[in-house]
Amino acid sequence: MTTMATMPKEKITNGVNVTKLAETIRAVRQQPELADFKFRARNKWFTGGQNQAEISDYYGTCQEMQSREKPFTMDLDEPPVLLGEDKGPNPVEVLLAALSGCMTTTLAYHAASRGLNLQKVESEYEGDIDLNGFLDIDPNVRKGYQEIRVKFRVKGDADAEKVRELVQKSPVFDSISKGVPIKIMVETV
Repeated sequence: MTTMATMPKEKITNGVNVTKLAETIRAVRQQPELADFKFRARNKWFTGGQNQAEISDYYGTCQEMQSREKPFTMDLDEPPVLLGEDKGPNPVEVLLAALSGCMTTTLAYHAASRGLNLQKVESEYEGDIDLNGFLDIDPNVRKGYQEIRVKFRVKGDADAEKVRELVQKSPVFDSISKGVPIKIMVETV
């Protein structure tokens, strides 16, 4: 008589494969260089505020990754009141969208890894920008967001304090709230 070995069932919490997440954590602990990622975006300007961002390849797990069937593209523009044609969100709106996606994903992953079930997660983002800075009218006014307000509505096992703790683990939250050095290289043609 032959017996078949049964494979352990993978645990899924909040749509996150917690079994594979634990395997990933173990692999990174054993081989720390697996944690180094380089994400990339390219951009091409068309006219006025219209431009298009493209996201295709990235580096991760010690190798170049070109696993996407086709690049992701995002058309960007400005609303008419800011002299655009409204053919896409403006870049500061995309920043809010990136923050929203990252904080939400972070919450789902970290809650899952702690065994906290989430039934519903919704969030809202609002930020204040004073054009006096961007337009160089007042050098004392910041060009970017002065403040961003985030409101989460969560149904699940995590209380408000735990949600606040987990969403702050977001890489985009960290980049925005703590700042990140940006090196600018220019080639004129």
